[in-house]
Amino acid sequence: MTELIADCASIPTALRAGPAPRQQPRAVGTWTVNEACHAQVADLDEYV
Repeated sequence: MTELIADCASIPTALRAGPAPRQQPRAVGTWTVNEACHAQVADLDEYV
């Protein structure tokens, strides 16, 4: 691991610069459980 860190430290700064940071993800709406979602897990106890 020490050798890997030393190798990476010797990479020129110009080559280490990455792309610009991504923008923050947009806000998403509130998630709610609908009947279809509930039906998928209604019998979950039988399988657990």
